[in-house]
Amino acid sequence: MEIVAVQKYLRMSPTKVRLVADLAREMTPIDAIERLPFSGKRAAKPLVKVLKTAVANAKKQGLNEEELSIKEIQINEGPKLKRWRAGARGRAKPYARRMSHIRVVLTTENNQVAKSKLQTNSKLEKIAKDGSNKTNPETLNPKSETKSNLKSGKPKVRSLVSRLSKNKERSKK
Repeated sequence: MEIVAVQKYLRMSPTKVRLVADLAREMTPIDAIERLPFSGKRAAKPLVKVLKTAVANAKKQGLNEEELSIKEIQINEGPKLKRWRAGARGRAKPYARRMSHIRVVLTTENNQVAKSKLQTNSKLEKIAKDGSNKTNPETLNPKSETKSNLKSGKPKVRSLVSRLSKNKERSKK
């Protein structure tokens, strides 16, 4: 089951929020809620808020919060507020106040295990139907590989040892 939580029109640059989101993707939602406030980034606070909302949505649907995992965190660009700063000789220098949208999707671990089992079963069924395994080295054509790797029986790259010895001989002369 997928649980979604969204925060829109966050007055923070998406690139800055993505830095914190990259940290959170590797953690469970509970770990992310505990650890992100200590990242030292201002973007951690709104991201933690969205994660807490997603966990609360999961609890509301009767799921255990310890079985949850982060499926995806999307940080999309929102609208830009175009502003102007005074420049030299009466000119106006434009800049943009950026906004971002955060979308967090959580899943239960049971679903992920079931999906991975389905994928492996479908792969095994395909191999059984075809009757051949393309990853089997015996089925590959060894002659075509050696022709592409070798040119007239000699290796393309000289060994490191031979190059070093030739460099030493040149430096002695």
